[in-house]
Amino acid sequence: MEPSDAGGLSADAALELLRTGEIAVEGRLVEASNATLFCAVSGGDARAHCVYKPVRGERPLWDFPDGTLAAREYAAYELSEQLGDGLVPPTVLRDGPFGVGMAQLWIDVDETVDMVGLVRAGDWRLRRVALFDAVINNADRKGGHLLPAPSGRVYAIDHGVTFHGDDKLRTVLWNWRGKRFDAAERALLDGLGAALDGPLGEKLDDLLTQSEIAALAARVDRLRDQGRFPQPSDDWPAIPWPPF
Repeated sequence: MEPSDAGGLSADAALELLRTGEIAVEGRLVEASNATLFCAVSGGDARAHCVYKPVRGERPLWDFPDGTLAAREYAAYELSEQLGDGLVPPTVLRDGPFGVGMAQLWIDVDETVDMVGLVRAGDWRLRRVALFDAVINNADRKGGHLLPAPSGRVYAIDHGVTFHGDDKLRTVLWNWRGKRFDAAERALLDGLGAALDGPLGEKLDDLLTQSEIAALAARVDRLRDQGRFPQPSDDWPAIPWPPF
């Protein structure tokens, strides 16, 4: 994470603030389907903004267990950290004004960036997001869930409907469908497979079910064996609605 994207905080400082700071609700993001609160978080001399999604504000879904979306958001952050790209802003699970929920650092966005053009052009910065989504089985990668920051980085947010045991990939990032992984991507998948048998697997034990973790490991193995980005499925809509 670039400090310029989040009020001058480094990733480590942001995580410490998110874990231990006092959260004060300042507003609500009304376009979100679940309760998504815009908050200030402060501790000592540090202050930043964050998004806080309490578990009690999650709407029931027919295909995901109730009360699990915040844990899936945190699991996506932990997996992103294992990949080492910092795609997902610093994220924690913690108690807050409305109970336990996900708290994620607010990222300042470069409003001059045309996200529709960025997605349609297959910008190279989004290729790693496409790989990440294939791994976590993201069922809802909208263009609005990509944040172009002033530093030039693009962050990925909103990972509540991920890690399902059934294949549910729906995304606007099909630009690389069927293309072979490069050497760096193959190395990332190899490292991820090993990490799931070690520290990362232990972290996910408290966040996902054993069947979901097994499905994750199987997806990583399948991607490694195929050596290519996945193709859209004929069994469900390939692009979420609305796409942005």
